[in-house]
Amino acid sequence: MKLSYYGHSCIGVNSAGHDVLFDPFITGNPLAGKLDSERIPATEILITHGHGDHVADAEAIAKRTNATLVSNFEIATWFEKKGVAKTVGLNIGGSTTVGPFRVKYTTALHSSQLPDGSYGGNPGGFVVTGPEGSFHHAGDTALTLDMQFLKPFNLRFACLPIGDHFTMGVQDAIASAQLMGVSTVVGIHYNTFPPITIDTNAAVEAFAQSKIALLLPAIGETIDI
Repeated sequence: MKLSYYGHSCIGVNSAGHDVLFDPFITGNPLAGKLDSERIPATEILITHGHGDHVADAEAIAKRTNATLVSNFEIATWFEKKGVAKTVGLNIGGSTTVGPFRVKYTTALHSSQLPDGSYGGNPGGFVVTGPEGSFHHAGDTALTLDMQFLKPFNLRFACLPIGDHFTMGVQDAIASAQLMGVSTVVGIHYNTFPPITIDTNAAVEAFAQSKIALLLPAIGETIDI
């Protein structure tokens, strides 16, 4: 697999010839000024919840690429009304098959409201399982014991928020990784705005002390994972 980091919680994963894009927020991200959302590939777009810093570019990218947009029922319906051609609405615990992947919508403890004030349904995360194994994008969440139920997926890696204030911080993200049984974490939802600015060196060291690798690719960087 190849993972591209587009800033904040926006991750692209290239696997089995597909490009799975999570929570596209490039326009409006003060740290992603050099990125061009028109050049970001997507065959599937997975939206964890409705906040503007997770959906800002979803409509434009979905229409440009004709990607299938997967989220909770309320968000999928909201995008369908905006003219997104292919949408799948799930709810917590539900799964669907999209392309070569089985996608499960998992528990997140957060809130969810769409940019126009519409109800954004239950926030969640995703476990994506395909020919190259399974991985998890937690979305915005607090630490929850439900994360232990992801251990049987034998996750290759998990994308976990580490910025604190609105989500888990570093120590809770470490506990989350331990519950999931993952040894590789990609940090998300940090440093974009002042309330979620962290000491990244200290974060990497804290994960290392728990024998977990914390990967913090630069915005626009693609890594093998």
